[in-house]
Amino acid sequence: MPAYMIFIREEPVRDPEAMAEYRRIGAQNVGDFKMKPLVVYGPTEAVEGKAPDGVVVLEFPTVEDAKKWYNSPGYQAAAPHRLRAAHYRAVIVEGYKPG
Repeated sequence: MPAYMIFIREEPVRDPEAMAEYRRIGAQNVGDFKMKPLVVYGPTEAVEGKAPDGVVVLEFPTVEDAKKWYNSPGYQAAAPHRLRAAHYRAVIVEGYKPG
């Protein structure tokens, strides 16, 4: 069953240098994680509540694959820079398969 890693940036980036470092380190952590970016900070339009500043949605084959990527040493080296750059929420959501 597919799984989705969703990052929601709640505010504008407050530390552009930390965000640049996050992107630099994160780009090196692609590896063999079978990750498919679906949404990467595209324009948002609020239809209920306040729109977040940015959204990223990554698709993985399974929840276990998403956790393996998130908990990997490479991603964990990058994550503190993202958290310094802006306030985020992150969740893993299992996909839906009808029937």
